[in-house]
Amino acid sequence: MQARVETQPIPRIKLTRRIAAFAKKNAVFLTAVTAAVITSFVIPPDVKYADYFDFRTLACLFSVLAVVCALRNVGFFTFLARKVVTRFHTTRSCFLALAYVTFIGSMFIANDMALITFLPLGWLILSETDRREKTAFLFVIQNIAANLGGMLTPFGNPQNLYLYSYFEIPTLEFMSIMLVPFLVAVALITVCCLLAGGETLHLTNPDTSLSEPVRTSAYLVLFALSIAIVFRGVPYIIGTIIIVAALLFLDRKALAAVDYPLLGTFAAFFIFAGNMARIEAVRRLFSAMMRKSTLLFSILSCQIISNVPSAILLSQFTDDYAQLLRGVNIGGTGTLIASLASLITFREYQKQKAGTTRRYILVFTGLNALFLVILTAVAYFC
Repeated sequence: MQARVETQPIPRIKLTRRIAAFAKKNAVFLTAVTAAVITSFVIPPDVKYADYFDFRTLACLFSVLAVVCALRNVGFFTFLARKVVTRFHTTRSCFLALAYVTFIGSMFIANDMALITFLPLGWLILSETDRREKTAFLFVIQNIAANLGGMLTPFGNPQNLYLYSYFEIPTLEFMSIMLVPFLVAVALITVCCLLAGGETLHLTNPDTSLSEPVRTSAYLVLFALSIAIVFRGVPYIIGTIIIVAALLFLDRKALAAVDYPLLGTFAAFFIFAGNMARIEAVRRLFSAMMRKSTLLFSILSCQIISNVPSAILLSQFTDDYAQLLRGVNIGGTGTLIASLASLITFREYQKQKAGTTRRYILVFTGLNALFLVILTAVAYFC
């Protein structure tokens, strides 16, 4: 009599594999959700939870992500990448161009939007020139450029806009506070790019034409609209509705390709940070530490709960807005959660170079530690 063999249903195996793959790909998202859930036991959900969420930031992120997906679908970033390579012929010059455009972009459209816009360009330049092994280094440099480039202007980073309004800091004083760290950051980023190498880049496909110029033009109009939302020139609700409606007609795949776990990560961290700010023991600890050194503690706080929540929380315990402003900007370097914009870079790297995240984390940690130490010393002694 033949023995009966028990077999696991194939659909269940596939489901288990999909869950494992999702967990591996979205580790940061799951960590953020776990942190939010744990703190929710300490601060049970109530009506104040609604105040945690920066819905404008979430809408801006969604709008830019959707339009960038549409531009990617028509090959716009491939076209732009090939144009950059034909203009800047070496690894060093291309890296400098990408770092500076990300740096300058963050000054005007905020760090997270600059990364969403220019990281795909960096990846495509490396892909088109067969230099993918430099992805971790380039992405980390772009990430640092985005986080530090925005520190000079009141609207360059979300924490800047908050502190600028909360303390009613005069614009010229704001810029003078951040000028020295800003100039040092420019110099450090330039040195890092110069070390990238001077080898000549060659396109694997020299074609620099646009495949769908009409649709590309339409998406560039939508991109301009998303930037107008960032600048508060268009109400974010109206702007987001227009972008969604247009993409439903022009490219539904772009809406489906939006990185929704990234949006969920931001939402979960909003809950976590909001709950942390309401825990009395945390508030007492922060009050005591701020009396010792506003600069150093604000930098340390960013490493644990990110720079935007740190700015909101710590502004309640000090009148030294100059040191707080420097701290929450410099503190954006360091750990992966020191700036929520860094999660955008990490997610993009995972998407393009799955299975090599250990290398990225090593490069990220090394370079960020270097910038953090140097800029902290500059801010402390200047």
